[in-house]
Amino acid sequence: MHIFISAGEPSGDLHGANLALALKKFHPEARITGFGGDRMTAAGVKLLYPLTDLAVMWLGRVLAHLPTFFRLAKQAKDYFETEKPDAVVLIDYPGFHWHIAKRAKAAGIPCYYFVPPQLWGWAGWRVKKMQRSVDTVLTALPFEETWYAERGVRTHYVGHPYFDDLAAQTLDASFLASERRDRRPVIALLPGSRNQEVAGNWPVMLRTAERIHAARPGTRFLVAAYKESHATSIRSALKDVKLPIAVHVGRTPEIIELAEACLAVSGSVGLEMLYRRKPAVVVYRVGRMFKFVARQFATCKYISLVNLLADEELYPEFILTRDDEPRIAEQILTWLDDPQVRSERVSRLTSLRNRVAVPGACQRAAEFLQNTTFPLRKVA
Repeated sequence: MHIFISAGEPSGDLHGANLALALKKFHPEARITGFGGDRMTAAGVKLLYPLTDLAVMWLGRVLAHLPTFFRLAKQAKDYFETEKPDAVVLIDYPGFHWHIAKRAKAAGIPCYYFVPPQLWGWAGWRVKKMQRSVDTVLTALPFEETWYAERGVRTHYVGHPYFDDLAAQTLDASFLASERRDRRPVIALLPGSRNQEVAGNWPVMLRTAERIHAARPGTRFLVAAYKESHATSIRSALKDVKLPIAVHVGRTPEIIELAEACLAVSGSVGLEMLYRRKPAVVVYRVGRMFKFVARQFATCKYISLVNLLADEELYPEFILTRDDEPRIAEQILTWLDDPQVRSERVSRLTSLRNRVAVPGACQRAAEFLQNTTFPLRKVA
């Protein structure tokens, strides 16, 4: 078995790693190559390029990296023609991945999309690219299967692979015990995994934290930084700030577990907050022009995956073009000030989690690829 996996985001790198491990249960000798990041490398994937280093958004940043993207597309084309993998698996990251799918199709290699882009929420006309170049979409969300099938795309529902990782997580008991010695309520601040997300959203989060602390001096704040460079920039911004706040790297699960409520940038971390049943506010800072353009193409009610799964706003959303810290702080303070209101929100999150947070997506995806590519072979 020779599978090519491509992931361009940190979350995709995680899912690609778990998929690679699941595939090796069927074929321990499987050859798995592709584009991705450190997690895929640790799972035994031979990377042709660390694509997650190019986890970029917005047109200007994409244009700046166009020469690299063109070079990688050519590298994939040459690889497909010379090495002929049995299948190509793409994980989210539309734009660049359309070009990879097109080149796989031209080389006669089956192409599958695992955790497909959210075309149902943004510029749905792009489904034509999926129709042309992708053999099957391995859908992550329950409503995606119907959406794609109605548009003539072959689908197979496997569930969201993020729940695989969450179910396997082991929290650091010593860190939790140490933090719980301080009995003040914790507000988790989750500023995102991309550099531009942190740069754009951290100032809003900090000013919101200052408002919460002014109203409730007994609160404290834990920041879950995705990587050390983010932590360094955040600590620098905190140099003259008088807040009970600490910044940690690699402690996202523990910080969410400790929190009474969370303030988070929109993204897959929402599924982790759902899994741990934590009330949260979701923010995303954008420019006025982007917000205007987004309104022309957006086709769904919410930006949070949790709200989309619930079909209601369990996590209040703020897509910001200007400061709105008073309303954000007010929502979090409501959960701190009224235990009954918070308990009711936790109950609704629990109900949703029990319905959708089913692990095993990577195993189901691996089984599909195995059955599609090779005769079924039992696994010990």
